Amino acid sequence: MNKGNVVDMKYYSLNKHSPVVDFKEATIRGLAPDKGLYFPSIIPRIDDSLLLNIENTPNEEIAFKVIMPFVGKTITPEKVFEIVSETINFPIPLYQVNKNIFSLELFHGPTMAFKDVGARFMSRCLGEFVKDAAKKVVVLVATSGDTGGAVANGFYGEDNIEVVILYPSGKVSPVQEMQLCALGKNIHALEIDGSFDDCQSMVKKAFSDTDINKNLFLTSANSINVARWLPQQFYYFFAYKQWKEKEHPPVIAVPSGNFGNLCAGMLAYCSGLPVHHFIAACNANDAVAQYLIKGIYYPKPVKHTFSNAMDVGDPSNFVRIMELFENDHKQLLKITSAFSISDEDTMVTIKKVFHDQQYTLDPHGAIGYMALEKYLESNPGLKGIFLETAHPVKFPGIVEKACGIKIKLPSQLETLMQQPKLALAMKAEFSVLKDYLMGI
Repeated sequence: MNKGNVVDMKYYSLNKHSPVVDFKEATIRGLAPDKGLYFPSIIPRIDDSLLLNIENTPNEEIAFKVIMPFVGKTITPEKVFEIVSETINFPIPLYQVNKNIFSLELFHGPTMAFKDVGARFMSRCLGEFVKDAAKKVVVLVATSGDTGGAVANGFYGEDNIEVVILYPSGKVSPVQEMQLCALGKNIHALEIDGSFDDCQSMVKKAFSDTDINKNLFLTSANSINVARWLPQQFYYFFAYKQWKEKEHPPVIAVPSGNFGNLCAGMLAYCSGLPVHHFIAACNANDAVAQYLIKGIYYPKPVKHTFSNAMDVGDPSNFVRIMELFENDHKQLLKITSAFSISDEDTMVTIKKVFHDQQYTLDPHGAIGYMALEKYLESNPGLKGIFLETAHPVKFPGIVEKACGIKIKLPSQLETLMQQPKLALAMKAEFSVLKDYLMGI
């Protein structure tokens, strides 16, 4: 471990009406007092020597060097190295699907979804920060799919931390639901009669409620939290490590819902990571795709799709993307394209790739694959990577119908699916959530 110089990183609110804070306070707060998302005061530059020697550098060392400037002086370098080592102690392989398209498989962690990295990193940082908290610490999070399971797994059994997860009833897959509903103990699952945007709205209101915050030490584990968002940069560095044609950086297609993952990749790019182009791969929820086309951003009501983790009508992290590119539409267009992929095309893609390449996609990965394929068709000579964000076993109904096969559940999921469902049904009303939190 090379400690290097520790930067005293600060974070400011994108609403520009709150004091700057360090990584510790930004992690604990989640949202700034003015309801803005925190953003780093500087974008650290990656040392050229890391990129030149990346193929021979252990993943733990890469992750440490990427994240340490953002942590600053709030955690010792030795402890940060320990945290990242625990965070990424599973494979993140780059798999060649065909001549020009590669899959970065982000589903080899404990909950088989890309959010394992952010949730594990954040849970360990927050555990370090709240050891001596005077009030009960409550992690409050809304999920459209995989966030809930990853957060539940990451925080399960953590001393002095209660986790409350809101998810939209009937709009997550059975495996996703059980991954957040089967644990119990310090994990509380609330099944909301509404959409993900309803869940997210209730969470945001809780953070601005005086009574709740007077009684509880409230923080969030959504990608609005810097400790969830920033470690997602690791994926892109690990992909580059495995990319053989370093002289020709890849196009990278990212299945995009709340846009934290794509934003992390763009942050890595702005730090110096070679990327030829980014693709925001969207489903029918295409507010950002329409912005890139028309130059005007407006949120839309949520449309429910096969790729449920991407069913977000007003993505929170889009403001961070705009901050990275100085709120300049033309700057963003130089490095980013977007495609909106229908459910019908998602199914067609899963079927085609399975039969032609013997590779099984989940619905989110299928959207990334098809968006990348479309871009490469219009830009011959390029090659690219799509992010396979979840294991296909988490979406058996869709994948089995498309492929005409029965997906076998891994043994750990067979056990999980037999557990009782521990969830409380709740109306999509903030007053009901407030009463619950005040009594926790």
